[in-house]
Amino acid sequence: MKDQLIRYARAGYAGLFLCTSEEVRAEAEVKAAAESLGRPLHAWSLTTGFIDTTSGTVRDCPDPLTALEQVESIAGDCLVLLRDFGALLEDRDPLLVRKLRDTLHHAKSAGKLLLLLGVWKTLPAELDREVTRLDLALPGPDILGMVLDQLLTSAGIATPPPEIREAILRAAGGLTTIEAENAFALSLVETGSIQPTLVAREKARALKSGGLLEVIETTESLDSIGGLEALKAWLIQRSEAITQRARDYGLPIPKGMLVLGVPGTGKSLTAKATASVFGVPLLKLDAGRLFGGLVGQSEANVRSVIQTAEAISPCVLWIDEIEKGFGGVGGSGGSTDGGTSARVFGTMLNWLQDKTAPVFVVATANDVSKLPPEMLRKGRWDELWFVDLPDTRERTAIWDLVIEKYGRDKTTFDTVVLARASELHTGAEIEAAFVEALHRGFAEEREPTELDLGEVLCESVPLATTMSESIERLRHWSKGRARNASMTGRTGRSGR
Repeated sequence: MKDQLIRYARAGYAGLFLCTSEEVRAEAEVKAAAESLGRPLHAWSLTTGFIDTTSGTVRDCPDPLTALEQVESIAGDCLVLLRDFGALLEDRDPLLVRKLRDTLHHAKSAGKLLLLLGVWKTLPAELDREVTRLDLALPGPDILGMVLDQLLTSAGIATPPPEIREAILRAAGGLTTIEAENAFALSLVETGSIQPTLVAREKARALKSGGLLEVIETTESLDSIGGLEALKAWLIQRSEAITQRARDYGLPIPKGMLVLGVPGTGKSLTAKATASVFGVPLLKLDAGRLFGGLVGQSEANVRSVIQTAEAISPCVLWIDEIEKGFGGVGGSGGSTDGGTSARVFGTMLNWLQDKTAPVFVVATANDVSKLPPEMLRKGRWDELWFVDLPDTRERTAIWDLVIEKYGRDKTTFDTVVLARASELHTGAEIEAAFVEALHRGFAEEREPTELDLGEVLCESVPLATTMSESIERLRHWSKGRARNASMTGRTGRSGR
């Protein structure tokens, strides 16, 4: 940010909005920029009034209108930092808006640069073209390393080996400097040292409290998936595609994949296994949560998600049921929210197309008809996959996995017979059937039997029966548009 501020100041910009919750770090960047420019820095807030950071002179000024008048009285080129001023503009007070515009016009001709500091607030329309937004990126490994070293020095603890230090900083990626310092300190209190796992735990809590991204701890691997051999082979081939070695070889940053298919066929499991294949953290985004009720909140949410994912990278970003967030964009519903959906959608599309950070995006969708065409075209994704109902061979593998998952010996069951009996059932429905058999056996103080499973399967109505028309439409759409996730290249009918 320091270098950007210097360029904007030399170019004669009058107003910038510095968007960040890290006030201390932002102010340090502003102060460094002022020193490099050789210009004085004046800072104002409702509680402290005006402070000349060079001389230390303090002027009491709790009124924002009076503060703007004093800005005009400052002689010479300078930088003026206005803390939380964006929040004061939320009420669209016409007098304050007019005064700020007058002050910006004065600053333009007088060589002053006004810096509004705070969390992003949508500015009044009159100021949109007069104040330029500037985001403070989340701290990278170098800044986090400084925070770590300072804490270790103050605690009198030796610097850990390079590989441990790197793991700590990787675990802290995506946190602000304050959050990282708190996580480091908590690990010291709990264990006497800084443990990457504890830092990652605190990061998960911090992201969860934000409500947009969640760090998913998963032990799932490709071995946890029954079938989908083509998709699994494709992932294995790309297991090191987001490493620096791949960049040195000349491979571009992989974009990700869109997995479409019938509910319960393993799309979410595939997203979890992808993170294991790449050996990186898994972030989960509920696309529906991007849209907030306050003006400008949705746009700020999507920028926050992108910034956090890139700070944590390399990672896998799982966008679950993406049609819930972006379904209907461009239709009649897209014009009823003032264009918010279109702007959020456009920001996400541009990022998917142009991102340079190693963030592998895995999006899952049940209803492809709700997704706009722009989301589906090549260039946004490395591949589009269609996951159909499992065939007999895949159902056999699923039965084996489910039986072992619940601590039973798969050899005590004829899984080939069970696979034939569970035609049209998804993997999720097969697991639900085995759990129901476990309940029956537990109630009678015995182990579940094939007879229990047969009764459960006869009593259940699979989703493929109740939603047969929707599934056929999805199969028809996928032909020629998406790759089948199974090796067999079948046409979409199960039980062959």
